[in-house]
Amino acid sequence: MTKTLHSEGQLALVAALIKARKDAGLSQMELANKLRCHQSFVARVESGQRRVDVPELVILCRALSVNPIEILNAVVCNTPKDARI
Repeated sequence: MTKTLHSEGQLALVAALIKARKDAGLSQMELANKLRCHQSFVARVESGQRRVDVPELVILCRALSVNPIEILNAVVCNTPKDARI
């Protein structure tokens, strides 16, 4: 079984979200304010301590003004074809 918190696809997701936040010129606190959540939520996502489900990904992408497909493409490109759940 793949350790999904540390899989290649999960690491790519985290990196893409961090890049999108930085490209948007937002700090973790500013993003948290846009999401109406605590900064610690953003920190846990970005440190890989917390997984993001699909609806959360859409909400994050809206807050970052980025197309979720762009983020998903990074995950697709970095998830091995023979990866298992």
